[in-house]
Amino acid sequence: MHEPNDLSAFWMPFTDNRAFKQHPRMFVAAEGMHYTAAAGHKVLDATGGLWCVNAGHARRPIIDAIKAAAEQLDFAPTFQLAHPAAFEAASRLALLMPAGLDRIFFTNSGSESVDTALKIALAYQKARGMGGKTRLIGRERGYHGVGFGGISVGGIVGNRRQFGTLLTGVDHLRHTHDPARNAFSRGLPLHGADLAEDLERLVALHGAETIAAVIVEPVAGSTGVLVPPVGYLQRLREICDKHDILLIFDEVITAFGRVGKATAAERFGVSPDIITMAKGLTNAAVPMGAVAARREVHDCIVNAAAPGIELFHGYTYSGHPLAAAAAIATLDIYAAEGLFDKAIELEDYWSDAVHSLKGARHVIDCRNYGLMGGIELAPRPGAPTKRALEVFHRAFDSGLLIRVTGDIIALSPPLILEKSHIDEIFGRLGEILALID
Repeated sequence: MHEPNDLSAFWMPFTDNRAFKQHPRMFVAAEGMHYTAAAGHKVLDATGGLWCVNAGHARRPIIDAIKAAAEQLDFAPTFQLAHPAAFEAASRLALLMPAGLDRIFFTNSGSESVDTALKIALAYQKARGMGGKTRLIGRERGYHGVGFGGISVGGIVGNRRQFGTLLTGVDHLRHTHDPARNAFSRGLPLHGADLAEDLERLVALHGAETIAAVIVEPVAGSTGVLVPPVGYLQRLREICDKHDILLIFDEVITAFGRVGKATAAERFGVSPDIITMAKGLTNAAVPMGAVAARREVHDCIVNAAAPGIELFHGYTYSGHPLAAAAAIATLDIYAAEGLFDKAIELEDYWSDAVHSLKGARHVIDCRNYGLMGGIELAPRPGAPTKRALEVFHRAFDSGLLIRVTGDIIALSPPLILEKSHIDEIFGRLGEILALID
């Protein structure tokens, strides 16, 4: 029998459950740039929750939209039926996508968006008579959620090793992290565009006729903010075009202003065939993800199908009324407040702040793009990840929320931040780094 406040019932995700429940750290409220911790102190949010609260916390227009939707239509199925808000949300989202990527499939998370995108890629190849193109190519250190498709194309071994055989026919490009040549890069690293040629190696190994799609994060977030080298994404696009391979951008983190545009595809000037999204789509107020597919991909699947259902895929909550309302209200805020521009406006100031930690104790690399930052620490001898975890705990206790992945501090604040917040984030981080061993 559990007590109402018993911590044992909740099996927490991506958490050292035993350690947490010995020393829990909890939030009880949030507003603007800050959380309130259970202990009562304010915590400056330097990670946008979990890369997702792009417009700041507790935004009244989003709250009101969710409340109104719940009062009018709490749920409506979108299997052979629908409701108007889902179509409005899709139309509004399509307007933000690169030209031609205007067919929107709704999911509930980034993981579901990735698995949806992979299925769409396979269905497309089959629909156009290329059923032998079944191989999926991911990238080392890539994070594409936790579905079986996502961890198969993903390249973070810790997310895979417990689960045995994954999808077959998957291979991986080399990652682009090259600290020997690119340490302390401001913005795009100068070296490494040639790493895109690794796709030519895989084409030679497997045959282009077997490869359906390549999936990459334009900026790899969860692995520690790995910024693509100058020209790398452009070269990937060229090779995919050359060999008739779909290119998927996983923009679950980078979409909705994180790098200064609606999508990283727009910022980099590289248009993929499919984009996956989630997180900032609803400002995280209601779970929602989406996949934007090129119209030709959608039309091929739909028009090649026999009468009836064209794509045997979907979720009970695809286009949920509350999520659709939250998405529409969120997109309104982004537009009204010009938040996509904030990352561009603050990028230089942010870059200076990130790189102000060069020379700080334990720091071996700093990198940045848009309003993303990565500060890599030297691992503690014999105890990798422990140094960064100590920084994480000390930061929370002193009123700062950061994210750590391995021995990397990853930062992605809400886009409403001011220069004073940036000063506070990096001033406090510098103080903490000076104190730890």
